[in-house]
Formats: sequence, structure tokens, C-alpha cells
Amino acid sequence: MAVLNQNNYHDEQNKQNILKMRAVLDTLPSFCRTFFRGIEEYTSARTRLAYAYDLRLFFEFLHERNAVCGKMEIRDYPLSLLDQITRMDIEEYLEYMSLYQKEGREITNEERGKSRKLAALRSFYNYFYQSELISSNPASLVSMPKLHEKEIIRLEPNEVSILLDQVEDGTRLTKKELEYHKKTRIRDVALLTLLLGTGIRVSECVGLDLQDVNFDVCGIKVRRKGGYEAVVYFGDEVETALLDYLEERDHVIPMEGHESALFLSLQNRRITVRAVENLVKKYASRVTTLKKITPHKLRSTYGTSLYQETGDIYLVADVLGHKDVNTTRKHYAAQQDERRRRAAQYVRLREEPSGREKH
Repeated sequence: MAVLNQNNYHDEQNKQNILKMRAVLDTLPSFCRTFFRGIEEYTSARTRLAYAYDLRLFFEFLHERNAVCGKMEIRDYPLSLLDQITRMDIEEYLEYMSLYQKEGREITNEERGKSRKLAALRSFYNYFYQSELISSNPASLVSMPKLHEKEIIRLEPNEVSILLDQVEDGTRLTKKELEYHKKTRIRDVALLTLLLGTGIRVSECVGLDLQDVNFDVCGIKVRRKGGYEAVVYFGDEVETALLDYLEERDHVIPMEGHESALFLSLQNRRITVRAVENLVKKYASRVTTLKKITPHKLRSTYGTSLYQETGDIYLVADVLGHKDVNTTRKHYAAQQDERRRRAAQYVRLREEPSGREKH
């Protein structure tokens, strides 16, 4: 009988991405396979799949909008075609990505979406240009879209308290939701307390196995982006919530292949990312209607609280699993600015003379 452990869970996700990748590659020009083999060593299957989807969009655009390309099947495009693409072609592609129709759906991309698509094209062109297989690199001539800083959406401390109270008692849930709440309350409390108390990603959370929880050190072993493992530590509130849940979990008979999963669905299978997203949305909508709260926003809530308490951006980066501290600094720039503003009031150059009025 096969038993899934955490490694196998993530390996299974990689397998699915590889299978999807093969299906996309069958729709792309054959020379694309050379590119993906070339970047395999330093990219994840998920990243390569995202690149493949973006490149397919680019070639579909050329097929639809370019008179020469429209005469050939996309799969038959030669590598020499890349030398015929101009800077203007790529700029027109990015403009087209702002709003287009696909399979009857209207799809839009703002600056971030277009930046990702241009980044995929730049990587694609760089690979062939540096390999001296093409003579021009028009993608490098196109400026990246200017990104506007987005406000960090997070829960305030009082909202965190209300959210957890709501998960505990479910007073604002509908009658139908309350029926499910009776069955999942202890699990939901443990899951949301863990997300809010550690800042782990939702993918890391659903990948947890029973043996990944170590109460001797109050830590959990997670698989980070990039495939490396790390131990994330938790406090008393998380410990209590997990112990309560595990007491209930001991009486559940999981489906075959899901015996080691920490968090189970009502079908006694490993809970999915989508299920966690839905339960966060359900409870958060009872706390605030002004903020769209997702599992990632709970991560932002934790990161903000940790930074406000410690002022240590390197610690926050380490705990959140950011490889580059600049990623963390970018996300919490608003908090840094606020600290700098407060710093202006800390140092007094001269004592105020007694009785002197401030103007």
C-alpha cells in the first residue's frame, strides 16, 4: 500500500506540471524544447510551465496578427523566425496582452502580468542569443513595464482576533455553513492559527505530513519554493490548536494514500490548496468586506506583525523563506517608511525651555 509523504506530495505536483508541460510543448515550435532543456537545471517544473504558457501566447499572437507567421502552423516555425521578429512586434504583443479574447473569455493583463510575459520572452531570446543560434535580441530592447507599488493587504490585530473567534464559534455563518462547521471547526482553527502564526505558504501547509510536526522543538518541516526543506517554529497558540486537532485526527481513517497527510478534507483526503483558499475566504468575508483576504494575505499579516515587533528585515526574510531580502524589503517598504518617520521624533536637539509654548 503506497503512503504519500510530504516529499511525494510535492513530487506529485512536479509530475503533474511535467505532464502539462509536455502537452504545451506539443503545440509549440520544436526549437522550444532546446530552450526548456537548457533551463531545466536551474528552474522548477512550475516555472518552466509558466514560461511555456506565456510563449504559447506569444506564438499564437504572431500566428493571428503577423501575415508571414499566419501562413504556417505554429509547430512548424523555424528557429530563424526569431531573427525576423522586431522590437515593435514584441511591443505590439505586450499591448495586445492588455486586453484580448480567448475561447470566448475576455482576458486582461496589468503591468505585473505583462512584466512576467516580457521576462519569459527575454529569457527565451537570451538563451538562443547567448548560444549564438540567433543574431538579434529584440526582447532585450523592450523596457519592462513600470510597476506601481501595491498596498499590502493584511488583517489588523483586532481583525485577526475576530477572524479566529469566528472560526471558533461560527456565529456569522449561514445555516448550511454551520452544518459543515460542526465537522471541521477544530481542523479549521488549527489550520488558520498555523497560517497566521507561522506565515507559511498555503502550498507548504497542505503538503505537511504528521511526521513533519515536532512538538519537542515546536517546529514544522516545510518544503520551500525551490525544493529545499526548512524548519519553521511556532508559538503556544499554534501548539494548542495543533494538539486539539491531532487528538481529533487520531480517530479519522484516511483514504488509502493519504494516511500521512496532516490536514484532511471531509472526504478524508489530503486537503487541497483550493479548499484552503475557500475556507479562508468564507471566514474572512464575515470579518471584513473591504479587504479580499486570501491565504497569502494571512502570510502578509504575519510578516507585517513580525517586522513591526522586531524591526529585523533579515529575520522576516528568513522566516518567510524569501531567498532575496530585497523581496521582503519591497513588500514591507511601507512599514520601513513609517519607522523612519517615527525616528524623526526620537532625537531632541535641544530641551524645550520650561514654560515655552509650542507654535
